[in-house]
Amino acid sequence: MEYSRFLDCLASDFARLRAVVDTDLTAGVPSCPGWTVADLTYHVGEVYLHKTLAIQEGAEPDPWPPKELAYEDPIALLDRTYAGLAGEFSTHKPEDPAGSWYAPDQTVGFWIRRMAQETVIHRIDAELGTGQPIAPVPADLALDGIDELLKVFVAYGVAEWGSYFADILNNSSGHTYTVRADGSAWRLQTGPDLFAVEDGGGEDAAEVTVSGPPMAVLRWVWNRESAGEPSDVAVEGNAEAVEELRRCIGTATQ
Repeated sequence: MEYSRFLDCLASDFARLRAVVDTDLTAGVPSCPGWTVADLTYHVGEVYLHKTLAIQEGAEPDPWPPKELAYEDPIALLDRTYAGLAGEFSTHKPEDPAGSWYAPDQTVGFWIRRMAQETVIHRIDAELGTGQPIAPVPADLALDGIDELLKVFVAYGVAEWGSYFADILNNSSGHTYTVRADGSAWRLQTGPDLFAVEDGGGEDAAEVTVSGPPMAVLRWVWNRESAGEPSDVAVEGNAEAVEELRRCIGTATQ
């Protein structure tokens, strides 16, 4: 995706998020256990500020978060920090340097992509919490979100912070997966200290196949499906392997 496209998606999903959270700040968010919509709103505002400072200062701020944020109204914080983040994106080129936890990409462009994906997922959280209809996710954004989750969060997380995944992968017998959505595919392999991702489905059959429309697969991998509603995602194969994948994703994104 072009960075201009990420920015358009970010603006659209922020507008939807902002409209939805205003309907019921007290509602619980089923996809974020223990959170209310107010907590979700505060979290997104805090994330926006954190990335703004990572761009301004060239490193992620530490310690974090500032104590004074706890006293700010969640919606006021969301509005203020989104304006600040949008301002930074508008005055920097994607290739400009910025601090990030992802060593292969220390640029503003990394955060443009990451904030577009962060916002669409939390927009869905807000919709699930308030009972609003889940607005469509464009196919290109959904496919990129699947790719980012698998490669940037899980594969990189296992490679860099393997101890967090030790109880999941150390005794793994090793599994193979194919994730498919709208003509795109990813081949995954797990094992002790291993979570590998390759583009394409591979020639050999995988133990587990996850397939469906891009938006549905994005929601499946992020565990943002609607409870009690039929899923458009087909999951076929070894249940133990599916659970291993779910646990790896959960650890990488917590």
